[in-house]
Amino acid sequence: MPHPSRDAGCENFRLTQAWSRREILRIGGLYGLPLLLPDLLRARAQARTGQGTFGRAKSVIVLFLNGGHAQQETWDPKPEAPAEPRGEFGAIATSIPGTIISELLPQSARIMDKLALLRSLNHVHPDHVQASLPAMTGHHHPDADDMRNDPPPKPTDFPPFGAVLDSLRPGKRLPTWVQVGPLMRRNNGTVLHGQLPGFLGPRHSPFVIDQDLLPPYVRIEATALLDELPVMRLSARRNLWEQIEVQRRQLNQAAEAKSFNEYQQRALDLLTSPSTARAFQLASEPAKIRSQYGATQFGQCCLMARRLAEAGVPMINVHYCRTPEGSWDTHSRHFSQMKNSLCPTFDQAFSALVTDLDERGLLEQTLVLATAEFGRTPKVNKNGGRDHWPWVYSVALAGGGVAGGVVHGASDKLAARPSAHPHDPRDLAATVYHLLGVPPDTIIHDQKSQPHALVIGQKIDGLLQ
Repeated sequence: MPHPSRDAGCENFRLTQAWSRREILRIGGLYGLPLLLPDLLRARAQARTGQGTFGRAKSVIVLFLNGGHAQQETWDPKPEAPAEPRGEFGAIATSIPGTIISELLPQSARIMDKLALLRSLNHVHPDHVQASLPAMTGHHHPDADDMRNDPPPKPTDFPPFGAVLDSLRPGKRLPTWVQVGPLMRRNNGTVLHGQLPGFLGPRHSPFVIDQDLLPPYVRIEATALLDELPVMRLSARRNLWEQIEVQRRQLNQAAEAKSFNEYQQRALDLLTSPSTARAFQLASEPAKIRSQYGATQFGQCCLMARRLAEAGVPMINVHYCRTPEGSWDTHSRHFSQMKNSLCPTFDQAFSALVTDLDERGLLEQTLVLATAEFGRTPKVNKNGGRDHWPWVYSVALAGGGVAGGVVHGASDKLAARPSAHPHDPRDLAATVYHLLGVPPDTIIHDQKSQPHALVIGQKIDGLLQ
């Protein structure tokens, strides 16, 4: 399969041993920023040390396990721990000798040579709403001391990866940022923070796919969060190109009826783009490939994410929060949910995604990050559940410059606190931006033209090739 186009909305780059002055200046132009002497010296230093991971990832797929997955039953089992923190399940060997993960992830165990595990991520926010912001942005919530009433997201919130990329490298033929799955909310309806564009404004909102993707009927309703614009509906039971032409005529009629601003016109172009239509044509996937990802909503969302990355979309967020697979917020019936639904669904889809990308030659340029807002308690509550636990949790990464077969950081014998190489979500965000080729001293501006430092953590070298 061909590699994604280098001009599909965002041209990333890779440092080599020798950079010409012309290449340095060209890269500076990609950001719309002047490349000053310190940038030039830093780039040369990176080239001299052979550090070739900067800008390796052309696309990032973030699999967000809404609610928080238990480190004990996924990436950091504790087979020697007392019964309660150990839980009901054991550990299994992986393709990397000496590395174990939960027995509930057998397919992931077989591809451990392609994965990197971070077992020492931690912060201090035990509430979903506030914890989601650093997970999505690398910046802690400014109102962390006053979150008792689950306030809704604010237009002053720090923006997530996708909104930042859309402001730095707006797409022309494809969306820069696609969200696959519903907007994640608390049970009381409060939207989890870190999903909206924050202080960058609504023009940098995601292109949203929130539909049933299961066979045999594939229907995509892709909404660019525009008022008064028709929604694009693509059905597996009708000719795709006929539908595109119908939508194009409808949108052109809408455009004639009113004056669109720059953001609306860009969304209009994206909605009618043949490139967008091809990327969303999930029904064209062979049945064998679709079955590899699993006949689940999350599995098909991961397959859609692969198609979008293959087409050249830079940022894809997949939200694991839909029934019947449910949420990872397992305050009750934790062990049965992990065994019967959550882990099998995730294991099949995640391993299929990584393997599929690798077989298509796309893994080297596609970063896959399976993360969440926090982990789960070492203690099991009276309802047989594990509760919120931000003080240590684990995430998994693959591709895009990440080293395979690596375990970085460690938790203590109870999976309760970091015991080696602790990292804050701001470090994980710094790593993502590094792999995307965004300089660590990048400044972004809010709608009032106020400057904000984008990267406030340190990239995690132990995860990189």
